[in-house]
Amino acid sequence: MQRMRSTARTLSDFAVVMVVLMAGCKPDAAVRRAEVLDDQGVKFDPAPNAASTGTLTGTVLFSGTAPARIPIDMSQDPACSLSGGTNLSEQYVVDHGKLANVFVYVKNAPKLKPAKVSVLMNQKGCRFDPHVIAVQAGGVVEFTNSDPTMHNVHSMAVQAGNKSVDVSQAPGAAPATVNFSDAENLLPVRCNNHPWMSGFVNVSSNSFYAVSGSDGSFTISGLPQGTWTVAFVHEKLGERDVQVTITPQTRTVATATFNAG
Repeated sequence: MQRMRSTARTLSDFAVVMVVLMAGCKPDAAVRRAEVLDDQGVKFDPAPNAASTGTLTGTVLFSGTAPARIPIDMSQDPACSLSGGTNLSEQYVVDHGKLANVFVYVKNAPKLKPAKVSVLMNQKGCRFDPHVIAVQAGGVVEFTNSDPTMHNVHSMAVQAGNKSVDVSQAPGAAPATVNFSDAENLLPVRCNNHPWMSGFVNVSSNSFYAVSGSDGSFTISGLPQGTWTVAFVHEKLGERDVQVTITPQTRTVATATFNAG
């Protein structure tokens, strides 16, 4: 009987130890919450096999004579001239028939988890630099001030998940970070202190987007094979859509042409 009691006590002690150990192996509430709410609760599509993807590249063209870029009078704030150079209007930036600042994105493409979710828009030389940026929905834009004068970042979002912004930034102030949750094209950004300053934030619903450079070029990598509709969006000239077929491990070239008419 004594041996049976001893055995029972040993089994009971063993069960208590196992319960404690098992409890210790479980993540606490904070860890479980972090796992569930990671990426702000945004769901992403699984990444495609790299062997089944290709690269989309091309150039945005402008046909005809582009409107002349107009020098901007910044005399109302002498600090704006300290960076040197001439500030020109940025609605039409064309070089040898190549159009810059065009937002390029693939419609209805998979929404992959972005490798980089923070994009910088600087205020430098009393202009927004770059003039046009793009970020994936769920990403963050950092607005900074590199000028020796006070600036103001003011935007009015249309989509419900995007925040409207109205914040002043002194020289050297900490960046103002804004999260954009919903897809939205050509979200305007202004400076109330300098009315000529303008820029645009584009929020892509998926991971496949770019902004054409000063030479009109763009590149979108890792696009899954298949036929896709590519949208080209310009602040003054509207949208052009081009259909492309992506073949694995190849570079597909696409062009879009805008004109002043």
